[in-house]
Amino acid sequence: MNANEPFDKAMLLKVARHKMPFGKYSGRAIILLPEEYLLWFVNNDGFPAGELGQLMALALEIQIAGLEKIIWPLMDKKEQ
Repeated sequence: MNANEPFDKAMLLKVARHKMPFGKYSGRAIILLPEEYLLWFVNNDGFPAGELGQLMALALEIQIAGLEKIIWPLMDKKEQ
């Protein structure tokens, strides 16, 4: 990641389009996961390993900062 870019563009696209693969919110775009759900992972065993965990952590950062609206144009139109 470039120091002048706070977020990797590819990761922003992934957080907008990748779906949660399991659990109560299976099939939902990662950015649309409720903040409370993401915080549950933080307060328990942490996010899953690998890219899924990175995307979930990024989604939480975006939500805490109140920046979800910047991701909406990147989402599949049927998700919005």
